[in-house]
Amino acid sequence: MQGKLKNRWLIALAAVGIHISIGSVYAYSVFQNPLENQFGWSLGAVSMAFSIAILFLGLSAAFMGHFVEKHGPRRSGLVSASFFGVGMIGSGLAVDMESLWMFYLTYGVLAGIGLGIGYITPVSTLVKWFPDRRGLATGLAIMGFGFAAMIASPVMASLIDSVGIAGTFYTLGAIYFVVMTASALYLERPPADYMPEYQDGGSKKSEDDLSQLTANESIKTRRFYFLWVMLFINVTCGIAILAVASPMAQEITGMSAVAAATMVGIMGFFNGVGRLAWASISDYIGRPNVYTAFFGIQIVAFFALPSLTHIIAFQIALFLIMTCYGGGFASIPAYIGDLFGTKQLGAIHGYILTAWAAAGLVGPLMASYIRTATESYAMTLYIFGGMFIAALAVSIWIRQDIQRLRDERKEARLAS
Repeated sequence: MQGKLKNRWLIALAAVGIHISIGSVYAYSVFQNPLENQFGWSLGAVSMAFSIAILFLGLSAAFMGHFVEKHGPRRSGLVSASFFGVGMIGSGLAVDMESLWMFYLTYGVLAGIGLGIGYITPVSTLVKWFPDRRGLATGLAIMGFGFAAMIASPVMASLIDSVGIAGTFYTLGAIYFVVMTASALYLERPPADYMPEYQDGGSKKSEDDLSQLTANESIKTRRFYFLWVMLFINVTCGIAILAVASPMAQEITGMSAVAAATMVGIMGFFNGVGRLAWASISDYIGRPNVYTAFFGIQIVAFFALPSLTHIIAFQIALFLIMTCYGGGFASIPAYIGDLFGTKQLGAIHGYILTAWAAAGLVGPLMASYIRTATESYAMTLYIFGGMFIAALAVSIWIRQDIQRLRDERKEARLAS
């Protein structure tokens, strides 16, 4: 028997609780210098833990999506809290033992698995609770992931000074475990065919989904791969820019190292804002229009950046790119719901997020390789601009696929 219906805005708050915890992975660079200085580990060795975590985020999201759909958000949220909490606390133990390989296992593999499950769990739930405002709901949660680094960075730095590196991992691991567990315990699926009621007693109907497919059915369609390619290009170029933003700004505009570091921090703010803003806008203008806008804006920005030697103009272009980067993450779950329905949205979202894992490896490597080969960031930016032209073409192609499906549905309704 169905008990009292939970408040969907509190469900959204619980989702933010999970995302703001796991999103702290983006503040990992705070540990970089302390780990290097304390143990003499190389820059590459310390960075590898972060790369492993992002890789396992993508892999666990892909492989555990069916688990999320089968067992529900509460159980999968608790699994995420356990993996992430144990991974963080285990990282403290690895630091105490001065074991780099154990650090890879705990922070990279265990916490990474918690990241992947924790990322898709709240999002698939929110799409079902907010059939009328899919973009806003997913934007709220994923904004938490984007903003987490801004909150976690100063806290981590302060803890490292007061309790040491291992103590920081122990403290944060315990805090995140409690926050994620409490959040997961409030999560639950809405009733079947849930639609919120409004003050006038009616309900706002969501736009019709094009289909209701399982995850395995979705990967047999062209539109699944269109979405994958669009996310891959958006994330590849965005992550690459994040990786080289400071030296690139210094080379192109002559900005000082301190000013460039400040700019990188502000980029994080626009990354977070873009997640909520673009996802909310997508509720009104549609996901296809938003993605076409992303790529149109970034084509102009990437081709313009090499000649934007004025510091303010350069930063405006970069901040605009960051909003599109964050917005791409936040809008994709709602786009999946529009195209494939919500039957197995978590599993489909997990499959799509393999694009993030691949982009996390390709983007920074590609940017550094082209920069080394050409001794200039200009060619890097032009190549990424060319990739966005390809992404724009895909965003237009998927529109044709969507229109064809709508026409087929209309014909089927008329025939019945």
